[in-house]
Amino acid sequence: MVESEYTVTKEISLNHDSTLAGTEPSMKHPSLYLDWYIHVPRVEYNFLSSGLAYFKRSLNMDGVDFSANYDHGNPETTEKVAQWYDAKPENVFLSSEGASGQNARIIRYLAEKAPKKKEAVVEYPTYEPLLRAVQEHFPRVTRLKRQEKNGYKLDADKLRKIVSEKTGLLALTNPHAPSGAISDRKMLREIMNVAHENDFYVLCDEIYAEFDRKTVPTLFSVDSELGIVTTSFTKAYGLGGLKLGIALAEKRFVHELYTDVLNTVGNSSNITQIVATELVGQAKEDLQKHKHKWNDLKKETERWLTENQLEFFPNKVSVTYWTKLSIKDTYRWINEITIPRHSLATVPGTFFLFERDYELARSDRIRLGLGAIDPHKPVLGKGLEILQKAIKDDNST
Repeated sequence: MVESEYTVTKEISLNHDSTLAGTEPSMKHPSLYLDWYIHVPRVEYNFLSSGLAYFKRSLNMDGVDFSANYDHGNPETTEKVAQWYDAKPENVFLSSEGASGQNARIIRYLAEKAPKKKEAVVEYPTYEPLLRAVQEHFPRVTRLKRQEKNGYKLDADKLRKIVSEKTGLLALTNPHAPSGAISDRKMLREIMNVAHENDFYVLCDEIYAEFDRKTVPTLFSVDSELGIVTTSFTKAYGLGGLKLGIALAEKRFVHELYTDVLNTVGNSSNITQIVATELVGQAKEDLQKHKHKWNDLKKETERWLTENQLEFFPNKVSVTYWTKLSIKDTYRWINEITIPRHSLATVPGTFFLFERDYELARSDRIRLGLGAIDPHKPVLGKGLEILQKAIKDDNST
């Protein structure tokens, strides 16, 4: 059993108008999902995380000048990151805000940069905080539907029908969150053709692409004029505590972003970038080895899903599975059954299905995440066994 305090926070999350944390939020469009996530109590079987954990490394920090900071990023770090993405240093924007901070900053800046372009498009379904960040700064937001029957592929023809000269931004993920569908160069090029026809930027959150950069192309490598990439090493390498945010963009735009940072929070943390220099340099092989520890967990999970005849979208690169259950309302099921009765948590599909407001859609989907499963402990099999019991528990009620 888990702490009873969860029943209180659950009611807070159900009513956005009553405020998310007991006080009026400063944002007009805070994320209901993030509020729910941080209030989930500690459980024995944690299938919430889409990012890997447990990466540890001793750092050689001798002789660090703690007074140093740079208005355009640490040059050595910038060079290393540019090499990582086969890009030029002038096209790399670094911050200590993580990928989500990069998204929020870039979306706000784009809205301020072209105030007459009041419309934006966000893919559907998608990661809710990305939707809310766009809604915060663009008064009119349209959704680009990614159809399950078409493998959640991007549709340039559909996009062309819903954009105009008033469109300032299209926000995407690649691989797609939550399905894991990958957009290839041809697909991305078709999307960028529409962007050029209507002169709008395309922001692509590629944080899950770090699991396999050979498979997933950067949008910036497809179009360096209107394509903007945001990413970090949080998900694929277990570096959530580093908070390094990376963006790839046109040189002039990178300069404008650094100017924006200077005039808002000051220069980003040099210590974050020094650590990143070592990690993407000397520790690169260790990062890759750590990532590969989850390969067997993925195989075991996919085998279990198949054996139990559970429908899931094949995820080629990351460690989450967009899974369909026999349960009609997985939000209720997780809150009322899996957490309190089985000490097991996974993400309800409804959090990816907000159309516009905060209405929680009934969904039979979950996002099953393996990031918090310790690859050195035999816990996955037991966790999946408990998940199956929780499914049967709901079907018997």
